[in-house]
Formats: sequence, C-alpha cells, structure tokens
Amino acid sequence: MEKKLNPIKDIWFSKKITKFVGRVQGEFELIKPGDRVLVGFSGGKDSFILLHVLKRMQLIAPFKFELAAITVDAGTGIDYSPLKEHCEKFGIEYIWYKTPILEILDEKKRPGSSPCSFCARMRRGAIYTKALELGYNKLALGHHFDDAVETFFMGLFYNGIMRSMPPKYRAYNDIEVIRPLIKVREKWIQYMAEKNNFPIINGEESCVAYKASEGVKHPYAREKVKQFLANLEKEEPKLFQRLDNAFSHIDCDTFFMKGFDEA
Repeated sequence: MEKKLNPIKDIWFSKKITKFVGRVQGEFELIKPGDRVLVGFSGGKDSFILLHVLKRMQLIAPFKFELAAITVDAGTGIDYSPLKEHCEKFGIEYIWYKTPILEILDEKKRPGSSPCSFCARMRRGAIYTKALELGYNKLALGHHFDDAVETFFMGLFYNGIMRSMPPKYRAYNDIEVIRPLIKVREKWIQYMAEKNNFPIINGEESCVAYKASEGVKHPYAREKVKQFLANLEKEEPKLFQRLDNAFSHIDCDTFFMKGFDEA
C-alpha cells in the first residue's frame, strides 16, 4: 500500500498565497461553518494549489467544513488517473464525473469558432449541476488575480464593458461559487506548483478536441492581454497592487450611467 502523505507537512506552501487566501476568506467569508465545499480539480496548476490550500484551511480552521475534489471529464481523451492517485495520497475525497461534452461539441460547433470557450461553458454548467446533485452548497474555482485583471481588460478592449471576477457569486441553480485565490498572483501559484512537483495536466496538449480542431479559431484575446499587462508591469512594477486597490474602489457616479447622478 502506498504511503499516505500529510496535507500540511508534506506540502510546501507559499506564505504569500496562504496570506492572501486568508485575507479574502476574512473579508468575504467564502467558507462558513458546516459548508460542504466541492473543488473544481482540472489538474492544472491553479486547481492543484486551490485544493491544497483549502485542505490546509480545513485542518487548521477553528470551524468544521467538508471538502472534496471533482474532475469533469469531457471525453477528450485526457488521462485523469494521476489526479485520483494524488488525492488518495493526501486523504482527499475525489470524484470523477464523465460527461458527453465532446460528443455535443462535435455536433454543435460552428466553423471558425473556438472549441475551447464552448467546452468551458458546458463544463461549467456540468459542474454546477453535479455539485448541487451531490449536496454541496459551495463550489470552489481556481481563478486568480491575473485572471480577474485579464478579464477586465478583455471586456474593456474587445466588448466595451467593464467587468471582472467577483470573489463569490450565486450561479443560476443557486449553488454559491467561490474563488479563494482571487487576490493571488499567477506567478506565486506557478512557483508553489513547481516547488511541489505536482503532476500537472496541460489541458491543451492533452485534449483531443483541441488537437483535432484544424482550421478553427483558437482563443487569442487573453494571450494578447496577458502580454500587454506583462509589458505594462515591467514599466510600472506596482501595477497589480494598484489594480487590486482600484477593484475595491470604483467611483460609479463618474461614468455615463443613469441613476448614480440622482443619489
């Protein structure tokens, strides 16, 4: 039998990550006593860090909550067995959810469209439904601060709207979605993942749909915005600190919106 590992002692934790997750937890009360939290565990670096930070929180928090990991298998040929084995080593309940998303994708995809965004929407809907079906009241996703900032600028540049990613929101089926890593920088996540040598799954390299989708449009907007922000941060190292502050201090009555001028 394989040796069980200690979720705290056998993991190298970034002090920055645990500090900022603690701040978000304290400010927004993402997890409360008695919650049943399901973690979206895709196998990417973000979901690995999220899972282990929440497992650590579960063990040291002054209140009890339940925790489990779920992987939504879209039928794209990715081998998720390393994720199951990893969870077993650390005593984390693991759920593998097989779906026919790839079949639906083949039927519904439009020429020239990206398979990734369509697949992501279906996986999100599947995990919302499954979380509720299994009796979980919270679904934890691994979005970080870089994701939130990139989403803001993508909306601004490509859609003419200013929006980002809230720390928590209620989905259409009433499941509460939380983002404990929402103030954590991606580079901290990358460093912690490398320090722990997690068995990361690269979705694009492993996905049958992605590799087989010749002649279709692959996502490019996020990568362009990511590069734009990287260049800007080189010129202004405190860029993300100021954006963090700005996201909490929005002067709505200075925009062209009806209602705010009536206050």
